[in-house]
Amino acid sequence: MTKRPSVAIIILNWNTAHFLKQFLPSVIHARYPDKEIYVIDNNSTDESVAMLKRDFPEIHIVTMQENKGYASSYNYGLSTISADYYILLNSDIEVTDNFISPVIDLMERDPEIGICQPKLLSLAEKQTFEYAGAAGGWIDRMGYPFARGRVLLTVEKDTGQYDAAGEIFWATGACMFLKKTVYQRIGGFYDYYWMHQEDIDLCWRAQKSGFKIYTCPESVVYHIGGGSLSWENHLKTFLTYRNNYILLSRNLEIYHSFPLLILRIAADFTGSVYFLFRKKSGISKAMIKAILAYLYWLLFYRNKRNLQPRGFKNMSGVYKGSILFPYFFKNRRKFSEIVFIKETA
Repeated sequence: MTKRPSVAIIILNWNTAHFLKQFLPSVIHARYPDKEIYVIDNNSTDESVAMLKRDFPEIHIVTMQENKGYASSYNYGLSTISADYYILLNSDIEVTDNFISPVIDLMERDPEIGICQPKLLSLAEKQTFEYAGAAGGWIDRMGYPFARGRVLLTVEKDTGQYDAAGEIFWATGACMFLKKTVYQRIGGFYDYYWMHQEDIDLCWRAQKSGFKIYTCPESVVYHIGGGSLSWENHLKTFLTYRNNYILLSRNLEIYHSFPLLILRIAADFTGSVYFLFRKKSGISKAMIKAILAYLYWLLFYRNKRNLQPRGFKNMSGVYKGSILFPYFFKNRRKFSEIVFIKETA
């Protein structure tokens, strides 16, 4: 029998002992002949580490001395872990018994596939896609990420409409299958993000380096979402906006990114005023802080980045226009109503 590639399932944890206790059993019971499970603990102050040692002695624990967020902590953890494939998994995900093999088989059949994701469904509503990746991520020319099954705030029911495996632009960091060789070649995650958008950045650089990003809906996991930061958290708003500006600056040529970011910042400033008048001053302040923080990065950190080929040219999973126009002005709220079927096949 041919030996299967080795797999390391790596869960990043910060004060989510309750999720680990609830969902680790499904990860342990997942069928695959050569897998090891690791938890990178981001200096938790709850009982996470003690509980893992007591209740799950088979789990390998990598401890951090401080909370360094998603990007830096995974970079540190992956530098200490050896396997052919990494599976980066959020602590608030319930996996299915056979979620590993379909993805590994797909990636082994096509050596050009460097990163892949399963189908993400909502744990609370198992016939509905989950926001953070759904059935595979896309991006529009203005830098707005969306997904097969989720456009802006519209999340679709799963009726099998996106069950074909295929190329995408980004795979969600909530459940990302990643070849170790690809991770090492492109230099890992960009530490400055801390969390949010680092998965899109990694996939952008991987695709520009000649690797395919894929979705494998035959594999299914169920995600709570917002396990680290809920949608009401203003830090999440701040990081999402700041990091999206940085994402565009890092991965587009300046002649493309400069006018685009002027337009985006103007639009987002208008949005902050809207939220202020809607008596959501916390969101408004977070958006303004994101703009200022991006300008700080632009002045002091822009050149401290991985040097990679940039742009959208010849890339899969890019919508040629902006999703804002069909979404708001043509009332097209579903992925299949915005992106032609021939583009998703």
